[in-house]
Parts: sequence; C-alpha cells; structure tokens
Amino acid sequence: MSAAELITRIASELALFSGVGFLLFALNDLAIDCIYFGRRIWRSATVYRKYPRAFGETFARQPCEQGFIAVFVPAWDESAVIGPMLQTALSRIDYQDYRIFVGHYRNDPLTAAAIATVVDPRIEPVLVDADGPTTKADCLNQLYDALLAHEIAEGRSAAAVVLHDAEDVIHPLELPLFNRLIGKAALIQLPVLPLTDRGSPWVAGHYCDEFAEAHAKELIVREAVGAAIPLAGVGCAIRREALARIAALNEGHPFAGGSMTEDYELGLRVGDLGLKTIFVRMPAAPGSRALIASRGHFPSTFAEAVRQKARWLGGIALNGWDRLGWNGGWGERWMRMRDRRGPIAALLLLSGYIAAILWSQMWFAQALGAPIQVTIDPLLATLLWINLWLLLWRIAMRVLFTTSAYGMAQGILSVPRLVVGNLIAICAAFRALGLYLARAPQVWDKTRHTFPKELRT
Repeated sequence: MSAAELITRIASELALFSGVGFLLFALNDLAIDCIYFGRRIWRSATVYRKYPRAFGETFARQPCEQGFIAVFVPAWDESAVIGPMLQTALSRIDYQDYRIFVGHYRNDPLTAAAIATVVDPRIEPVLVDADGPTTKADCLNQLYDALLAHEIAEGRSAAAVVLHDAEDVIHPLELPLFNRLIGKAALIQLPVLPLTDRGSPWVAGHYCDEFAEAHAKELIVREAVGAAIPLAGVGCAIRREALARIAALNEGHPFAGGSMTEDYELGLRVGDLGLKTIFVRMPAAPGSRALIASRGHFPSTFAEAVRQKARWLGGIALNGWDRLGWNGGWGERWMRMRDRRGPIAALLLLSGYIAAILWSQMWFAQALGAPIQVTIDPLLATLLWINLWLLLWRIAMRVLFTTSAYGMAQGILSVPRLVVGNLIAICAAFRALGLYLARAPQVWDKTRHTFPKELRT
C-alpha cells in the first residue's frame, strides 16, 4: 500500500467514524427542532387564541403581596466589577423587599473594599472565613448560612433565593416576575443573553449564538418533555422551601461543594424531588423583542473560553454523570444524554477536521499533477451528503435564532463562529478530561469579568 493509499484510507476511516456520530447527533437535534416548532404551532392555534400573551410590564407589575427575596452574589477576585454591578442593581431593580448577600474571601481585600463602596442597607457583605478560592458552591453555602442568620434575626423567611454573578446586569422586572411565579414553581430560570463585545466578535460572540439557540429553543423543549430545568447560575430563582429541602438532604448545604457546576446540579436535584421547574421567556413589553433576561459579558479570549467551557463540560458531562446518574423518565434521561455528549462531540469534531485536512492535502497534490487517485466509497459519500444537508439545516437554525436575538449582522457572523465554537469545544474537552482523570482538586477556576461601561454609575 502506497503512502497516498494509506492516507486516503485513514481519512476515510476517520470520516466514517465522525460521519456516523454526526448523523446520530444531527437526528437528535432535528427531533428537538420538530418538537419546538410543533409546540409553537400548536400553542399559536390553541392557547393564544384563548389567552392573551403575557408581557412583563403588565404581568410582573400586577398588584400582589411582595415576598422577601434574597439575592446571592458569590465573589472571588471581582474588585473590577462588583461595585458597578451592585450600584447598577440597586438603581435598576423595580422591587422593594429584597437584600443582596455578597460573599467575599478574607484574602481578597480588594473585592471587600469594592463592596464597601456601595453603602446601602439592602447590601449585606458576607465574609467567607477562608482563603479563596474555594469553590463557588462553598461560597454560596456561606451565603445560605448568612441568610439563615438574617431570617432568625428578622423573624421571617425569604420567599425565594435568586442567583447572580458579580458581572451580571439584572433586569428591572426580574424580581417582580419571580415574586409572581415562585408560588407556582419551585425553580424558575430566565433566559441568559450574553452582551456583544466589539473587541471580541469571534470568541465572545460565539456565546451569543449558543445561548440564543439554547435559551430560545432547547430549554423550552426540555420543559415540554417533562425534564427538569438546569439552572444557569444567573437569572434564576429557587423557592425557599425547596432550597431548605435540598439542604436537609446534604448536611445543611444546598449547593454541592464538590461540584464545579453546582447551579446545573441544583436544578436537576430539585426536579428529582418531584418539584416543578420552569423556564420563563417573557417579552418586557408588547411589540418589543427585549426579554426579561439576565445579561452580561462572557469571556473574550480563546484561553478564557476554553477554561470556562472545560469547567462546564467537566462538571456536567463527567462529574455530573458520576454524581447524578440517570434518574427520571424518558424525557429527563434524553436531556441528560444531550447534556453529557460534549466529550464525544469534541472527539467527532476532531476526527472530522483531521479527515478533511488529509483529503484536502491529497486533492491538492492530485491537482498539482501528483500520480495519485483519491476515491471515496459510495456509501461513505452518501453519508457525507446526508450530513451536509443536515449541517445546512443546523446552520439555518443557528442563523435564525441568533438573528432573532441580536439582529441580522450577528446572525450572519454566527456561521463562521461555528468553527470558532468547535475549536473551543475540542480544546475544552481535552482540558476537562485531563482534569477529570487527574482528579484535580475542585477550586473556583473563574475567568476574568468585565461590566458594561455604559451602565457604570
């Protein structure tokens, strides 16, 4: 066998491996699309003919008793953003009865000083009496203990606990909406919409594409098939009684200290208790595309994106498999399978890219007159053509949802950003697998955060 034949054979085997995997994943995604659009058509023909659509300005502000809401903001090395974030939150939140518990570490004086610049009785700094970083879950558990002490001192309990990060922009109607709905569900997740970053249109921009599709379609389908809604860690609320039940099962700690994706895990554990979890996607006003959502900047460099996604992938696909197993009905198991396919998807992407590179080199050599013949098995060629059409459909979906959330310009950019996202996913998978196999100690492997300059007060 000549070198050319060997290279062609290797490329064909890699293409077959990735092609079969891509076909299975694409059919899985196509099922999500069918459920989403089928549900949307059915609701337009039935539900919305009987009941008017809800909008935040009217729904969230309808007169009702305000329950006390605790907002948890864990912070490690956040001196650059925590002050503006708290000041902006205080000025924007259209709600009266709330308190923001901000966790900071004893070896992080800069963050403590930044928190101290925001003087308001609704801000309660909580010192974590340990050298940071521990884990985000550990910091959240310290905030939970502070809430318990506050409830005892005040003689009343919170209605809900809301989670946010130190760089988040909180929507003014978020807490009123949670107050209206927390009696109907134990857990509520709002959409997360990353802010566009002119300085990082490719890396930061690919988060816009992924969240636009996931938080406009996939979470809706997840709820439709009866699966629990995983928390995104921001823009989410947990009913106080539900959090207490989780804490009672874990030695008083509702957040899993051994997990790097404690928010995702909490959502599934609430669902395992048989409690209702919902995803709420509500426009703020009639005729407006603006949603009641949590917004913020995401990592802007390739290395930071790899670190963040490695943490997500390792916590959900690897440690999550170990910690949560495969509970629930068919819908729940299906969604957990989708959550955990990241490492396999990265391997398929790597295999497909290598096959494409090998074939391109052989075709280039053939075009230059090299005495070689590049052939592809007819069955493999058929498989690749099927995958090509499914890929075009997937690209169309990405463009559709990104355009809906961010406009046509970003929708067009979402096409080349697919390659950027794939490269980040491959690197993140290898990093996550290495950390998992090394059984590296769980620490808060956070990324650098920024707060929108236009919102700084």
